[in-house]
Amino acid sequence: MKPELRENLEDALRHGRDIQGFVAGMSLEQYSADEKTRLAVERSFEIIGEALNRSYKIDPERIEGIPHYRRIISFRNILAHCYDTVEDRIVWGIIEESLPCLLSDLETLLKG
Repeated sequence: MKPELRENLEDALRHGRDIQGFVAGMSLEQYSADEKTRLAVERSFEIIGEALNRSYKIDPERIEGIPHYRRIISFRNILAHCYDTVEDRIVWGIIEESLPCLLSDLETLLKG
């Protein structure tokens, strides 16, 4: 694996784990009320999306092995450019339903 690819994937994995740490023990209501946490989570998702976008440019075949990688990159674009339309419940759903699978996929890629 190219060093640049590994670095990008490690960044995505680290920021995904950071998100989990930021929201540990929180409910959706607590998340919605905590602006610092929301900003940290959204920024971390932006970094994940950008890291996957850069990774795709380096090794498209490998990144295509991550289900929904295009949706992750698109979510990054929404956060960066349409930040005022982002709903907390949607971000929360992604944290609960999609993030664990993404982290598992990233761990698998980095081991392989």
